[in-house]
Amino acid sequence: MNDQRGMEKWLQRFLDHLVHERRLSPHTSGNYGRDLERARVWSEKQGIGSWPELRQHHIRGYVAERHRAGTAGKSLQRELSALRTLFNFLIREGEMEQNPALDVRAPKVQRKLPATLDADQLGRLLDGATDDPLQIRDLAIMELLYSSGLRLAELVAIDLGDIDMSEGSLEVVGKGAKSRRVPVGTKAIEALGRWLTLRPGIAAIGERALFVSRRGNRLQPRSIQMRLKQWALQQGAPRSVHPHLLRHSFASHILESSGDLRAVQELLGHADISTTQIYTHLDFQHLAKVYDNAHPRSKKRRNPAG
Repeated sequence: MNDQRGMEKWLQRFLDHLVHERRLSPHTSGNYGRDLERARVWSEKQGIGSWPELRQHHIRGYVAERHRAGTAGKSLQRELSALRTLFNFLIREGEMEQNPALDVRAPKVQRKLPATLDADQLGRLLDGATDDPLQIRDLAIMELLYSSGLRLAELVAIDLGDIDMSEGSLEVVGKGAKSRRVPVGTKAIEALGRWLTLRPGIAAIGERALFVSRRGNRLQPRSIQMRLKQWALQQGAPRSVHPHLLRHSFASHILESSGDLRAVQELLGHADISTTQIYTHLDFQHLAKVYDNAHPRSKKRRNPAG
């Protein structure tokens, strides 16, 4: 005979443990309570009368049913975490011997696709004319971010000696102190040339940074973020512009044109190609076409009589 009051009793004891022993906030313990009450009600419908009766296949069935109902992967990860924590508490209290949720995984959380600007939007952003030295600097920053797909931290760290204007290349130090050489496009070289003619009148003596503030010192990330946002508003950009948006746009446009994921990985400085694969959604038709043309068993059958 099922004893749902026993499940409720242990659930309440667990929530008290969260508040009084682990000192979790009422908000957090309330989230645990809602998630676990949902699992308790599901268990009751399955004819399960106590927490120790739950087995791994029950937990998998619960997660699958929640997933079919449209619950997001992130929410399911949270619910599984709540169940694991409850079961660990019950093991500690001698009510259970093992944790049935330990090896159950939620469906993968779909990564949010990066926002990008198209070529026309980038043109409106980057083709603005100005005589203001700091705006000329800002345009050089934006051109370089888009031209070479740099991270903000990489751009801030660039010294004068890192860029080869005649060759059109740049030495970048990325994550994990790994350096890579990236190409710099013609438009970016032109914009940098304009900035470099003005930089000596602004930079402090001995300052090595390529981009400096009005005080003459190395420009800081927060200042770049604010300046780009202000310029974008001034130019009527369709969305808030930030350095990573230009990096995303660079990666997407290169992949659209080349279909070469490995090359984009190297240009971006990604250690793992799975990080780069987020951009493949933008040119799946190209990849499918390559597959159809290359794979001997992918070609569609033609009508012999046709």
